[in-house]
Amino acid sequence: MTTAILIILAILLGFSYGYLVHRNQIFPYQHIKKAFLIQMYRKNMQWSIGIYRGSNPFNLSAPGNIENPVLSARDVSDVDAAFIADPFMVKDQGTYYMFFEVMNLDSNMGDIGYAVSEDGKEWNYGQIILDEEFHLSYPAIYLWDGQYYMIPESGEDQSVRLYRAVSFPREWEFVGKLLSGSTLYDPTLFFRDNRWWMFTSSTGNDELNLFYSDSLCSGWQAHPMNPLIENNPELARPAGHVFEYENSLYRLAQDDFPGYGEQVYALEITQLSIDSYKENTDSKMKVVSMSGTGWNAAGMHHADLHQEGDSWMAVVDGLKKR
Repeated sequence: MTTAILIILAILLGFSYGYLVHRNQIFPYQHIKKAFLIQMYRKNMQWSIGIYRGSNPFNLSAPGNIENPVLSARDVSDVDAAFIADPFMVKDQGTYYMFFEVMNLDSNMGDIGYAVSEDGKEWNYGQIILDEEFHLSYPAIYLWDGQYYMIPESGEDQSVRLYRAVSFPREWEFVGKLLSGSTLYDPTLFFRDNRWWMFTSSTGNDELNLFYSDSLCSGWQAHPMNPLIENNPELARPAGHVFEYENSLYRLAQDDFPGYGEQVYALEITQLSIDSYKENTDSKMKVVSMSGTGWNAAGMHHADLHQEGDSWMAVVDGLKKR
């Protein structure tokens, strides 16, 4: 048998084995897949979490006494993480708790993890607290009637899911689906005028919808003006909790044009009822933006704002330059 024939046979056998590996996911499929994901995320998706402070929500920056990022994938100890993002924070009895997406390299899906801080500067990673058979992210936290609730994004499940803390912050139980049957991204709830409201985005990040209910756990209805925004990736997708400043209500939107997650805007909500909705899109205000250097050089697409006395604190995420 000539050398040329042996080379051809080796190539054919290699292609055949490669096909079987891919089709049947046999060894070394998982190793190859994980190696590919690592390279992809390291090149394009190096998100991590930082702290910003300022005198008001529109004057935020990295404080000199904090080294950002305060948390990154390297801090995650119980799963092999590609990146962390979408942080939300609560302060309970003097202790800060942060909840965020952890992109799990083994499943290639997002889980929800948490971290703890006594001063809001130094953070210690805890553990994964939510792991479903579908992707989770954007773990928005709500305190209602003395009970903590979490509503992470679960668009892959085509639902908006409600969880309740059984033993805060580690143990959570599934309560039920608030909405189902469609892909809804970054559900963001707030309580206003004795009613619950929920912003969501849709596939393409260019459409904003609103829902409302008299109860947190059930009875959600679509607003008659939906979609509130369409064909506008610059302002449609939510980017953190709704907040109030100087008697005005603001929602946060991540700017996904021309690139994904470059900055976060605040838009003043000027009219809100079950029949109408208006916001001031002409005077959108920048809250955070990519810096061009360092840990947040290429993007910032989330901010969770908290007033502490006369100043403001925000947990934010940033994308390292590709």
